[in-house]
Amino acid sequence: MKSPTKISGNEVYALVFGLFLGLAIFKFGNPVILDQKITPPISPAEFWADSWPTHWGNWIFLPLALAGTALAFTRKPRWPTTRWLWFLPLFWFGWQLLSAMQTVDGDLTAATLFQFAECLAGYFLGALVFARERALQCLLIGVLAVFAFCLVKGINQRLFEFPQSHQVLVEGQNTGWTNIPPEMFAEMKHDRVVITTNGMDVANPVILAKFEKGRVMGTLVYPNALAGLILLLFPVSLVLAFNGTRPMHPPVRTMVILLTIFLGGTALVWTGSKLGWLIAMTAGCVCVFRLNWPGRLKWAALFAITVIGLGIFALRFHGYFASGATSVGARFDYWHAAVETTFQHPWLGTGPGTFQRPYAQLKSPAAEMTRLAHNDWLEQFSDSGILGGISYASWIVLALVTVGRRIWCSGNPVSFAIFLGLLGWFLQELGEFGLYVPALAWTAFTLLGCVFAETGNEIDKSPAQSYPTRRK
Repeated sequence: MKSPTKISGNEVYALVFGLFLGLAIFKFGNPVILDQKITPPISPAEFWADSWPTHWGNWIFLPLALAGTALAFTRKPRWPTTRWLWFLPLFWFGWQLLSAMQTVDGDLTAATLFQFAECLAGYFLGALVFARERALQCLLIGVLAVFAFCLVKGINQRLFEFPQSHQVLVEGQNTGWTNIPPEMFAEMKHDRVVITTNGMDVANPVILAKFEKGRVMGTLVYPNALAGLILLLFPVSLVLAFNGTRPMHPPVRTMVILLTIFLGGTALVWTGSKLGWLIAMTAGCVCVFRLNWPGRLKWAALFAITVIGLGIFALRFHGYFASGATSVGARFDYWHAAVETTFQHPWLGTGPGTFQRPYAQLKSPAAEMTRLAHNDWLEQFSDSGILGGISYASWIVLALVTVGRRIWCSGNPVSFAIFLGLLGWFLQELGEFGLYVPALAWTAFTLLGCVFAETGNEIDKSPAQSYPTRRK
């Protein structure tokens, strides 16, 4: 008989793949369509501090995906339940290839196709290789370790990095930049932190405003991306903080739980994400209805979460709405252009990842330029036509409904937490572009495959680890 502590090949592979996803969170936090604008790091300090070109991730992902495919074939796993959940993603990706044949920008489409292929690979690897509980645990080690680092970095940005950088820029501008070494000043001008206006070198007002607002982004492209990562991974982090610390001494366990809540909650608030806050409220309401409470108590808790959450929302963002809610208005302009593009190119769209090309022609003169539609669901229609959009939406909705129905009556808190994170992340796609960010999309689709297969295989349903069953 095999020792229960023996590590299988699947678990070793899951650990390695989880570390790779952690690397993606650390270094591949930019949209793939910006790949050509990312300067490759040269020095060891740049390798540590700077983002890496997203196409580097392709070369790391490829051998890992091939190894995972070989491992899946040796195990000969059965696809869990409905065949639609393997047919729809394959059809969707096949339609992306068709759309790419008539793209308006080959470079953007090539980068996007690689991204979509890796999302698809992560989904199937999750379903066929990481379905077992121990493999999923190994996968989460690397992912959650780097997630914690990302949260710490975000909090450090708010407390130290941004105030110090703001002070350096203001003092430099006031002293004529004599307090800045020439090499650093040249780099600041190259990065447009310092710009030349009317013959004078001044701090870029956009950068100054960013430091003043203090919205944190951790290792990702911008604050809303970090909010998406928190929505995706904080629920499972919290469940593991509660369940995984039971053998610890009570004071230590309490510290771990409070630290987890502090890191996730504080970072979410400091991202300044409006949509992220509303989705977090929704997730809290969903959790209430999972509890074995009387119906009246559930509704009272729901009412309290809604009133308190919306009250905090109104207080925190009243200035934003009083000033006109410019980003909301901009998004409506993006979405209107995406709908118009869909009507103009209903069959195959303009090509995966090319929203910026039709938008440049359709946007109003006063509107700011954007490269993505800030709505992944709608951009599928714009970029790849009606069938591309329908197949993507059908795949994701069917997967979430299938997993949600199984998990709702199950007793696996980890699976429920992963599902809750996925639900929050896919809801955020209604106003963001996480599908095009490797750090977010690779992690989300891998976890979607994992939780779909795990719930389909009826793994880890022991009463000792379960939530109380719902009252009928």
